[in-house]
Amino acid sequence: MLNPGQIVRLLYIQRVLIRYGLDEIVFSFNLFRRVRFLQYLLPWNWINRSRAPRAERLRRVLEELGPIYVKFGQLLSTRRDMLPDDVALEFTKLQDNVTPFPGEVAKKIIEVSLNKKIENVFQGFDEHPLASASIAQVHTATLKDGREMIVKVVRPGIEKNIRRDLGLMHIIAGMAEGYSGQIQRLKPTDVVKEFERTLLDELDLMREAANASQLRRNFAGSDLLYVPQVEWQYTGRNVMVMERITGIPVGDIQALRNAGIDLKWLAESGVEIFFTQVFRDSYFHADMHPGNIFVKPGEGGTAPRIMVVDFGIMSSLSEFDKRYLADNFLAFLNKDYQKVAELHVQSGWVPAGTRVDEFEFAIRTVCEPLFDRPIGEISFGTLLLRLFQTARRFNMEIMPQLLLLQKTLVNIEGLGRDLYPELNIWNTARPLLERWMGERVGIRGLIRGARENIPYWLDRLPGFPTKVIDLVERLSDGRLQFEWKQDELEKIRQELDENNRRNILAIIGATLLIGCFILMGLSTAPEVDNTGILAWVLGISGGIILFFSLHR
Repeated sequence: MLNPGQIVRLLYIQRVLIRYGLDEIVFSFNLFRRVRFLQYLLPWNWINRSRAPRAERLRRVLEELGPIYVKFGQLLSTRRDMLPDDVALEFTKLQDNVTPFPGEVAKKIIEVSLNKKIENVFQGFDEHPLASASIAQVHTATLKDGREMIVKVVRPGIEKNIRRDLGLMHIIAGMAEGYSGQIQRLKPTDVVKEFERTLLDELDLMREAANASQLRRNFAGSDLLYVPQVEWQYTGRNVMVMERITGIPVGDIQALRNAGIDLKWLAESGVEIFFTQVFRDSYFHADMHPGNIFVKPGEGGTAPRIMVVDFGIMSSLSEFDKRYLADNFLAFLNKDYQKVAELHVQSGWVPAGTRVDEFEFAIRTVCEPLFDRPIGEISFGTLLLRLFQTARRFNMEIMPQLLLLQKTLVNIEGLGRDLYPELNIWNTARPLLERWMGERVGIRGLIRGARENIPYWLDRLPGFPTKVIDLVERLSDGRLQFEWKQDELEKIRQELDENNRRNILAIIGATLLIGCFILMGLSTAPEVDNTGILAWVLGISGGIILFFSLHR
C-alpha cells in the first residue's frame, strides 16, 4: 500500500510525465487503469504538438525528477539487452548536475567521522568543492606532511532520500509487472533490486577505498596504469581521503597532442589495460568514462602513464565468466556460429532443450552483418550486446557482471577510436585472449592447475587412506548409502508420499463405507436402532474421508 508521502511523490512523477507528453505511462499504472479514458479528455491531447523524440523526453524526465532517478537511468543505460537502442543511447547522456552542499557542512561531517578537528588533520582544506555528484562531493586538502589529497564526503541525509525513492521505485516496478507480460519479462523488480544494491554500496566509502586498494595492488609496478593510494587512517564510511593525482584528461585530445603523447600507444594501452583487468585479475573498473581517466606525460625520459579515479563501481568475473567470454570471442572471430550455439547449450547458459541449429541461425542472422566490414571496424561491445540480445530470446539469464563488462567495453572502444580512429581492437585483444586460453587448456593448463592445487591435495592426503578403508568396509558390510539431493528427485519423493497418503485415506474411506453397507444389511428393525446409527456414522465418515482422498 502507498503511504501519503509516496502518493504525493507519485503524483509529482505523473505531473512531470504529463508535462513531457508521456501520458501513456501514467495511465499504464494499475492505479489509474480504470480511468484511462481520461487520457483522451485532457485538452493538451486534442491537438497535434511537435515533440522531441521519445528517448529524449524520457531522459529529461529523469533529470527533472532528481539525482536518484538520474543514477537509475545511468544503470538502465547498461541494460541494452532489454531497452530499445534509442532509449539506452539517450540515457548515456545523463549527467549528475547536483548543487553542492556547503563546505562548512562537509567539514563537520569530516570532524565527526575522524573524531578530530579538521586543522589537526590537514594544514589546508578547500571548502569550495572540486566536484559535486548525487552521492558525494570532493574537496581538495593538504596533509600536515605536505601531500596533496582529495577528500570525498557523502551528502548529509542522502540515505533517507534514497530509501524513500527506492521504496517508490519498488512499488512502480510492481505496478509495471502487473501491466503486461512483455514488461514482466523485463523483470523490472529485479532491475530495481540491482539498482538498490549498487546505490547502497556507493554510500559506503570504505567499500570504494577497498576497491581502489585492490586495483592498485593488481597493478603495482605497472608501467601503464597508476592507481592513487588511499589514506586508510583518515577513511571511514562517509569520508575517504585519497592521494590527489594530476594529469591531462583523456578526453582533451589537443592537450594530449601538445604534450607529445602518442595517441596510437594510448588507445592500444587502454584496451590492453582493460583486458588485463578482465582476464588476468578477474576484477575490473566498471566506470571507465573519459571523466575518470587521466594521462601523466613522461618526465626525464620516462614513459607516460594512464591514471584512473572513482572506484565506486567495480566488478569481478569468475573463471566460468572468463571462459564464456574467451570461447565466444574466439568463435566469433572465426565466424564459427555453431560452436557459439553449442557452447551455450552444453554449459547450461540456455535451457537444455534448446535446438542448437535454431540458436545458430539466430546468432548468424544477428551477427553476420557486423562482419560485413573490415575486422578493425567491428565493435567488441556491439558484438557482445547482440549475443546477449539473441541469447535472451532463448531464455538465457544475463548476469549483471557481464552487462557491466559490456558497457565498459563500449566505453573503452569509443574512447580508443576517438584517440586513434584506425585502432584495431581485435589485433590488440586477440593475443591476450589466446594467451589466457593457452594457460588454461592443454598441457600448460593441466600443469598450472596441478601447481595451484598441490597445497590443497597435500593438506587432504594424510586422511585419504583412512577414508578409502572406511569406504571399502562400508561396501563389504552393505552399509553404504547414497544421498540424492537433486530437486527433481525430492519433488518425486514428495509426490509419492502424497499418493501413498491419498491411497491410505481412500482405503480407510472405502472400508468405512463397506462397513456401513454391512451394518445396514444387518439392521432389520424398522426404527433406527444402535446398529443403524453406527451404520450412518460409518457411512458419513467414510464418504467424507473418501471425498478428501480424491480431492487432495
